[in-house]
Order: sequence, then structure tokens, then C-alpha cells
Amino acid sequence: MAAGVVHAVTEACTQGSLLQCTCDDSVRDVATDGEWEWGGCGDDVSFGYRKSREFMDVVKRRRRSDIRSKLLLHNNEAGRLAIVKHMRMVCKCHGLSGSCALKTCWKKMPHFHDVGARLKARFDGATQVTISNDGVSLMPVGGRTIKPVGLTDIVYSGVSPDYCVPNRQKGSLGTRGRECDPKSFGIGGCGLLCCQRGYATRRVKRFENCRCKFHWCCEVVCDTCVSVHTVHTCL
Repeated sequence: MAAGVVHAVTEACTQGSLLQCTCDDSVRDVATDGEWEWGGCGDDVSFGYRKSREFMDVVKRRRRSDIRSKLLLHNNEAGRLAIVKHMRMVCKCHGLSGSCALKTCWKKMPHFHDVGARLKARFDGATQVTISNDGVSLMPVGGRTIKPVGLTDIVYSGVSPDYCVPNRQKGSLGTRGRECDPKSFGIGGCGLLCCQRGYATRRVKRFENCRCKFHWCCEVVCDTCVSVHTVHTCL
């Protein structure tokens, strides 16, 4: 969410949808190599970053000492940095017949799909942490053998419940009877989703509408087609 706020606000600035901001021209003070120059309408990510902090980090006005608040603040910042630290340079060529004798360049945010993929990878490798002895910083559970927590890491404190078995208190229905894909190594694969219990395979018939035609006026008439599918379900 923190990354989403940065991206949405910054994009609105670039498009001129907000009165408080516009394009970013601060980087034009940075020297270039002479083969290109700053120009265009760069993304003012610093404005989006500030607004994301104001909107998302409201926990700072409440309790900052409890670990839940610290995790929230840390992960919010990790989300924002997934954009700020991966700004890309976009250039446009100038010159006769596209000779690109001179390029005009500006900074753009990464595509939000790439931001999501980056955060998903960090989520999959999240670090379990606790509050250190100083009562301020976060330290990984496991002591010095675990690498220190970085600003861009995703962190958590509690161990996830076992969702493999039913647990009414946690709202888990378990995974028995869930459809799975035996060829997948992801979360929908039978090896992971079935929690090493194995899976059953059966053939099922499905009745679906097909060869639908619109008749004037106003009716849609369809045939009923029967197809046979192989279904795998967790034991």
C-alpha cells in the first residue's frame, strides 16, 4: 500500500492532476557527459514519497514502542524504497533522420508490475524479527548467525499458523479437498498445497454453454457442451 501511494501520487503529479506538484526538475543540476541533457517531464518521486509517509505512517503519532508499530513502519518504508531506489532513466533522441546526435533524458518510476514482483520476492524471503535490547531497532530471530535487517527487507514477528489443517479459531478450513496442479512448484502445486499428504486424481464431466447465438430481439440461445476434465484434489 505504501508503494501504491507513492506511485499513484507521483503519477498524478506528472500528469498535472494535482495543484501541489508538477514534474521534477531537481536532477537537472546534476552534470551530464555532454552526449545527453536533462529535460522532459521527470517523475517527482520525492513528493510522492513524502505524501506516502504522511498518509501511511500515522502510527508514529500513536505508540511507536510496540513491535507491531515498528513492523508497520519498517515495511511501509521498504515498500516506498522499492520505487525510490529503482528509478529509471528514459531518453528521447534528437537529430536529423533520428541520428540521435543529442538525447534528452528524465527520470521515471519503475513499472508498478515490477514493483509488485520485487516486493513479492522480498515477501517470500521475509525475515522474522524481534525488538533488540535497546528497545528501538529490530533484530532477526536467531541472533548473529542471521544477516542484519536491511531497509528494503520485509519483516514479520509472529510465526504463521498451520493452514494445512482446519482451525476454527484462526479461520482456516485446511487444504483437504482443494484442487491443485501436480505440475506446479508454486503455492497452487499439489506438493505444497497438499502439505505432503498426497492428492487424488479423478475425471469429471462439466456442462458448459457453447455456440451461443444472439437472436433479434432479444434472446441468446446456447447449446450445452460436455467436456471431460482431469481434476486433482488434496487428500
